[in-house]
Amino acid sequence: MRASEMVQKTMRGNRVKKMGLKVRNQMLISAFFPKYKEAVGLDEGIAETERRFQELEYHLPEQRSAKKWGILTKRNVAGTFSRAAAIKKRPLLEVDWQPLLFAELGWLKDETAAVSVLDFGAVPDGVTDATGAFERAMGNGGRSVSIPEGEFLISGLRIPSNTELIGAGTDRTFLKMKEDAPKFRQGIRNRNLFRGNKRIRLEGFTLDWDADRFPKPERSASGGIASSGITLANVKFALVRDVRVLRPGLHGIDVTSAYYSYKGDGTTSRLRSRYVWIDRVETSGFGDDGITTHHSDFIYISHCYAHHPSGRAHADGFSNSNGIEVDDGSRHVVLHNNATEECFGGVEVKAHQTSSAAYDTQIIGHYSKADNRAYNFRHIGHHREGDEFSGTAIGIRATFLVALSPKPTPLYQKSEPRALVVSAYQKVSISYFAVSDDLHSQVLAVQYRASHVVIAHIFYLGKKPRIVLGKETEDVRVSEIKQWS
Repeated sequence: MRASEMVQKTMRGNRVKKMGLKVRNQMLISAFFPKYKEAVGLDEGIAETERRFQELEYHLPEQRSAKKWGILTKRNVAGTFSRAAAIKKRPLLEVDWQPLLFAELGWLKDETAAVSVLDFGAVPDGVTDATGAFERAMGNGGRSVSIPEGEFLISGLRIPSNTELIGAGTDRTFLKMKEDAPKFRQGIRNRNLFRGNKRIRLEGFTLDWDADRFPKPERSASGGIASSGITLANVKFALVRDVRVLRPGLHGIDVTSAYYSYKGDGTTSRLRSRYVWIDRVETSGFGDDGITTHHSDFIYISHCYAHHPSGRAHADGFSNSNGIEVDDGSRHVVLHNNATEECFGGVEVKAHQTSSAAYDTQIIGHYSKADNRAYNFRHIGHHREGDEFSGTAIGIRATFLVALSPKPTPLYQKSEPRALVVSAYQKVSISYFAVSDDLHSQVLAVQYRASHVVIAHIFYLGKKPRIVLGKETEDVRVSEIKQWS
């Protein structure tokens, strides 16, 4: 059976809205790995990846001269890894810190007062500005704000601590940015960037940031952490669930710090977000990345679908628009049962040259379709001879990955398609990797100072992929590539 035929058969007669993102993604991945859909099989795959991960060494570069740090920047402390996630209790994947988050969300449920945004003057007619009504409904927090069916115009909402915004569903409740809302304004953002906020829950609505209100070729984002659909900056304990984000100028969802640190590898930002769960989110038309993390700890992203970016936050033809990105200074991030389509990178785990790399990332089940680089792990500026070795690009565990037909993209015109790229990262364990392409022989590249990397159980449909190992690699072990049956 051809790869395209198998996917069409799997999805025939089903629609995303009808089955839900969780089931949709699970079906797509389990079409390649049948054991993925059963708890026992999923745990077995995770455990196999973990065994190899624990056996892998890694080395830190020699101690460098003291870094600059201060009120907003600190040293990046690495060296511990989260325990392997597990599916022992259906239907949730267990991660280390979930009980803590559940306790805080339970407090939020029990202690907030239920109100409706309609009681504060909102009119769901798609014409009346409802921003003020939302602000009055939220007050200074301690409110669970119900958003009924209809379309509400907003110019950007600022969410205080101890607040819920609960809609009637992504196909019934719509929040849309006003035509004259400033470009720098996020659709939804926590209220206090530098003091931070706690206990925020967003659920059950579609947010349309509407980047098309700015004419092309004007870029859709104004820089920094501005212009995203939903931004959580310096937030502790948050849940974003059953939300759709359309046409954001920058990111669909950005879990980040209030301030980006670029004082070099080995440093990171203070004012970080922690204990955030992004669940069953769909985002499209994003100017940069669909779902991204920066300088944040303990993030869980599950059952999401990021697809068809606009790339308009970048120059035409140079858009590094990823579906899901674990970026600068992020630590202890778990991705589970997600899907991406038509992006530059499906999943990118990385950092810029002047920041610490994302550290200790787990990927459990991902379906990448027609992304230019299905899986891209790198630390920019720490790849080649003459560059400093990365001291933080360490620790990736990945199990049950599908790369379906990576292809050239107008987003980044000079980028060659790749099923997998590992550069600069150490201690990388990947198990159960399926490459499917009827037309081209795809490439899995381990290169540019990558070390202590093991890839086991590689399968293909269609054209057999090629393994490319760079000269500056160390301790790279790749299993035999087998035809899928």
